[in-house]
Amino acid sequence: MIVIKTNEEIEKMRKAGRLAAQVLDFIEPHVQEGVTTLYLNDLCADFTQKHGAISAPLNYHGFPQSICTSINNVVCHGIPAANDILKDGDIVNVDVTVILDGYHGDTSRTFMIGNVDEKIEKLVVRAENAMHRGIAAVKPGKYLYEVGKAIEKYISKFGYSIVRTYGGHGIGKDFHEDPHVLHYYSRENKIRLQEGMIFTVEPMINMGKNYAVDTSTTDGWTVTTADGSVSAQFEHTILVTSEGAEILTKV
Repeated sequence: MIVIKTNEEIEKMRKAGRLAAQVLDFIEPHVQEGVTTLYLNDLCADFTQKHGAISAPLNYHGFPQSICTSINNVVCHGIPAANDILKDGDIVNVDVTVILDGYHGDTSRTFMIGNVDEKIEKLVVRAENAMHRGIAAVKPGKYLYEVGKAIEKYISKFGYSIVRTYGGHGIGKDFHEDPHVLHYYSRENKIRLQEGMIFTVEPMINMGKNYAVDTSTTDGWTVTTADGSVSAQFEHTILVTSEGAEILTKV
């Protein structure tokens, strides 16, 4: 059931989204070679708390940390840990979701550490471009599948693959709401876009043609590429407006 947000709710979502973006801006200079993902987690949690919000992932269905940190071949839901030390040439997606005044702001970026291989650097740049292609396809009265169609059209020319197991989602008072947002073309997303809808666009792009993922990790959360290839992701929370899409997760 898709929830159309009221003007009051939209304003609260703007504030939550802005804070989520501020968390990523704050953590960016700390994402360096030699630091642990647990260190990044603790900094983000402290920043979030000091700004009157809480970290949504913490204890969400048992998730043990405040952010997700997904390194190299980890697609999503990587758990920050003291023994995960960032190395030169790594990429890491930092995914933050805050709850401010009862509403969620959800965003992520993939950061590059030191001297990243040129092919991987291109993957990261194109993953961000793919997200923006999807956002640009959002128009009231159009169908949601235009988002996935735009992403797939852009990504297909590079020989990459788009993860199909996970997608974007509606968001508001709840962390995950309808609709489920596919990042490839599918008639399953034949959902008419309306002003006041809020959802995330967050394509996960794998290097190589295999879009399959492996969920059989011992921690029950970490998702990796099935073939060991590198994966990159960017995410924004967006609002459908009368003219298109407003990115809520920006400063």
